[in-house]
Amino acid sequence: MNIKYFVLLLFSWVSFSQNGDFPSAKVDSIVNRIQLPVFPAYQINILKVGAKGDSISDNKKAFDKAMAMCKKNNGGTIIVPKGIYKINGPIHFVSNVNLKIEEGAKIKFSDNPKDYLPLVLTSWEGTMLYNYSPLIYANNCTNIAITGNGTIDGEGGKTWKTFKTKEGEGKNLSREMNHNNTPVGNRKFGEGYFLRPQMIQFLNSKNILIENIRIENSPFWCLHLLKSESITIRGISYKSLNHNNDGIDPEYTKDVLIENVNFDNGDDNVAIKAGRDHEGRANTATPSQNIVIRNCNFKGLHGVVVGSEMSAGVQNIFVENCKTAGYLKRGIYLKTNADRGGYIKNIFVRNIQLDQVEDCLYITANYHGEGKGYQSDISNVYFSNITCNKASESGIVIQGFENKKIKNISLKNIEIKEAKNALSNENAENVLMTDVFIGQKANVPTAVSKN
Repeated sequence: MNIKYFVLLLFSWVSFSQNGDFPSAKVDSIVNRIQLPVFPAYQINILKVGAKGDSISDNKKAFDKAMAMCKKNNGGTIIVPKGIYKINGPIHFVSNVNLKIEEGAKIKFSDNPKDYLPLVLTSWEGTMLYNYSPLIYANNCTNIAITGNGTIDGEGGKTWKTFKTKEGEGKNLSREMNHNNTPVGNRKFGEGYFLRPQMIQFLNSKNILIENIRIENSPFWCLHLLKSESITIRGISYKSLNHNNDGIDPEYTKDVLIENVNFDNGDDNVAIKAGRDHEGRANTATPSQNIVIRNCNFKGLHGVVVGSEMSAGVQNIFVENCKTAGYLKRGIYLKTNADRGGYIKNIFVRNIQLDQVEDCLYITANYHGEGKGYQSDISNVYFSNITCNKASESGIVIQGFENKKIKNISLKNIEIKEAKNALSNENAENVLMTDVFIGQKANVPTAVSKN
């Protein structure tokens, strides 16, 4: 169905019981069980261990020393005062540490790939492997934080940016290893493969806080939450416009609160993932779930995305009270294809204000038209109280497969003031629309004119 202008659509099926009210009690239970990190009283000012905020000196040894001193004291706070601190290499967290970057302070990482060796266990577009270290990295840590009003600059727009056109061989090899179940220990990348590292990655960690910092110029994904849980991200801001600069990527991750974030990204603002293809389907015990996104300002390619790497499943996602601060290609975007398998279910989105987009709400099981044999299940998606000023392409798109239909979609109180194409609804069942307006609202019908 594809109509340039339609006014009010109301479709209902007896078989679909509408349970689409936003489950605030469920959101509260998730937020209440997320634990903020707790730190010992010990503090170390980075200047006391030889750091120089002169934008020239290499402060790698000073940051390593401060982290080692915290470890010796069972944790603590590393204070980074005003200045520009160049670091030729990564910061590797230990447990119970708060990296506090004060206002006027900037950590500026080198863009020499050799500085991010030796390889560490990480992930690249949904496949676990060994690669360059993320610029800030934690593995198997508890109680960790990055706080303060300072800035982290990944210097991603020079050397790292050139990797994009060279990554094909490494990317394809990583996917072959995924499909062939190659042992993770044998998946060695790094030099010669051109797979860019993430800016910040927390792996196998819990009780995490990222608060008030500014993230700029990432080489790849900005903030990757991998196989982690009990995470609070609030008050941070972005200006990171390089290739694949997703803002926040939770993957195989649960119990996450993202709030009061000002996005400005070269790619997705929030992209919820859960592994790719065969490897992802082997990890169905650890779907991405229980993620709350609220009171955010979206700006970039897409606002909130699920997929396309979501093979272990994504469920219980709650998005509310967000708006755009600029153009988005798509507002809310659920995407998978016939290579992925897995499921997307229990997605609740309400109180969203979009300005200009290409597509407002987009759900597709046929992303890029790729794959075969592993179609995903998409069900129980609830959109309510959403406004959009203009969709240059489509207002609402739902694309399932004839033999694997998208099920149980509720759209309530949706107003899209202008759209080239109002609605495309294909291979979906139990779609309920209540008070959905695309184009101008109709008034009462005009009377027959009298001559």
